[in-house]
Amino acid sequence: MARELDKSLLNHHKEKHFTAGEIVRDIIIGVSDGLTVPFALAAGLSGANASSAVILTAGVAEVAAGAISMGLGGYLAAKSEADHYMRELKREQEEIIAVPDTEAAEVAEILSEYGIQPHEYTPVVNALRKNPKAWLDFMMKFELGLEKPDPKRALQSALTIAIAYIVGGLVPLFPYIFIPTAKKAVAASVVLTLMALLIFGYAKGHFTGNKPFRSAIQTAFIGAVASAAAFGMAKAVQG
Repeated sequence: MARELDKSLLNHHKEKHFTAGEIVRDIIIGVSDGLTVPFALAAGLSGANASSAVILTAGVAEVAAGAISMGLGGYLAAKSEADHYMRELKREQEEIIAVPDTEAAEVAEILSEYGIQPHEYTPVVNALRKNPKAWLDFMMKFELGLEKPDPKRALQSALTIAIAYIVGGLVPLFPYIFIPTAKKAVAASVVLTLMALLIFGYAKGHFTGNKPFRSAIQTAFIGAVASAAAFGMAKAVQG
């Protein structure tokens, strides 16, 4: 005899899962690019004997253009995901109407993959057939692996990436505001950018459930390599 589950237990148990993965991903994309690209530009111009004022002007212009470009990229990516979901939703809805027996067999196959026996999943399949909306949601999640996107996701992604890029991009430019000599400013920019990468990596590790110190070192190393590569390319072009 099956035991009836006590749903009231859910009121006494709060699961601590991190659910802001998409926002964190956007922040990581924005800050990572923001810290490396403007730094490489500023360092490259410093090697060309440009003044701090010129480097700051060029850097701010790059941060503005980069924020717009990155934000637009985030918007288009999220919009494409939403459009893809709606296309698949419509196709799945049509299949449920046109070939219900085939779709029901697919439900049974999905449940059997979890070790559920025919006599156990048959009532579930029949229950879903009586509820087309729940059936459609089930097929989208478990057959196609698609979650319904937030309608605000595209705009939210664009703003998050753009703001994160601006915050990250201003860090390596900060020394050029106070240090008129570019060669001295670039040294301060290196130190400040590395510190920012360490702090950013630590925070990223904390929020994503990874080891914060390992994440900090890894982020700083990757950011330093990326910045050095971009700086090297800038110097090669100048040479």
